[in-house]
Amino acid sequence: MRGHLTEARQRYLVALGSNMRVSGVGNPRAMIRAAMAALEHEDFEVLAVSPIITSAPVGPSQRCYANAAAMVETAEGPQQVLARLQRIERAFGRRRRGQRWRARPLDLDIVLWSGGIWASPALSVPHPLFRRRAFVLGPAASIAPGWRDPVTGLTLAQLDARLTRPRAAPSPRPGG
Repeated sequence: MRGHLTEARQRYLVALGSNMRVSGVGNPRAMIRAAMAALEHEDFEVLAVSPIITSAPVGPSQRCYANAAAMVETAEGPQQVLARLQRIERAFGRRRRGQRWRARPLDLDIVLWSGGIWASPALSVPHPLFRRRAFVLGPAASIAPGWRDPVTGLTLAQLDARLTRPRAAPSPRPGG
């Protein structure tokens, strides 16, 4: 485990995703709005929330996702925050079993932490895949463009620009 914990408030960037309609809550966008409200009820201080975007599914799921990001603050460390986020997921019907990347009512991931890097068997911060996911970087960069990835040193705005910039088509090979 690396990083320094004190009694000071810690900031977290949390990614939110949903691609299932849930009875009593509604469609995936309604799930994201309800999850944002649940963060406040879990005694996180919500400092900023991104707009909700729609993204294509990753893996075998066929349903599009609603995605967003929230910046929250709490005195708790990463393990305790993970436990609280998983409690919110369970309250919205999330069950962690079966196939990876399947449809889910709610997915809450710690993307970044103001303490830098955290590594334990249950949690890695920064999130190991966030640099390759536009559906995480776009919302995250919209609320915390200057937050630096402790691994690369790049800001969220820079990471998002690198991932989403248009690329030229490859040149044809001579004689090919």
